[in-house]
Amino acid sequence: MVGDKAVPFGAVVGRPGWPGGQSPAARPRMDNVVDQNVNQVVDPRNGFELPLLLFAGFRTIIDELHAELARQGHPDARPAYGFAMQAIGLHGATASEIGRRLGVSKQAAGKTVDRLEALGYAERVNDPDDARRKVVRLTARGLDMLARSAAGFDEIRARWAQVLGEQRLRELEDGLAQLVGPSGFRLDAAGWFGS
Repeated sequence: MVGDKAVPFGAVVGRPGWPGGQSPAARPRMDNVVDQNVNQVVDPRNGFELPLLLFAGFRTIIDELHAELARQGHPDARPAYGFAMQAIGLHGATASEIGRRLGVSKQAAGKTVDRLEALGYAERVNDPDDARRKVVRLTARGLDMLARSAAGFDEIRARWAQVLGEQRLRELEDGLAQLVGPSGFRLDAAGWFGS
């Protein structure tokens, strides 16, 4: 807000004390507009923007991947299913193990497994070591989706490298890996959002 007028999104707001009201180093400031009302003027490089940009990048990649998976015969693929299928792994897992790996309850994991089973991505089989337990295994269709996902991620990365340049993309990846640390990505990230 400047006086009683809303400043257009992305407009430069003058800074008092500088000739013309703006420092040469001043960056554009953006209005945060909700329901036609300006709530505050925000600097586009405040700390809150970094997680939003990282999440937007993640969302862009995942949305592109799932659009391609749909074209390749997996129209029902969802991001949560990818996490769950990684938790199942190549050797299978019980619902309790899947829940623990995803950071969700056994019941929540069971519902996801039910959906994967209904879509033909997973199956429940008797545990060869304990007939009282069921093990969830990926089916050929589930393995196909994971293979197509891996190829899709490679294609998306290649497109990003064309836009940013290979060196800049590697620097971004290396910087993020350094910040994340040796633990890297955890499968419970999806469950973490709900906690």
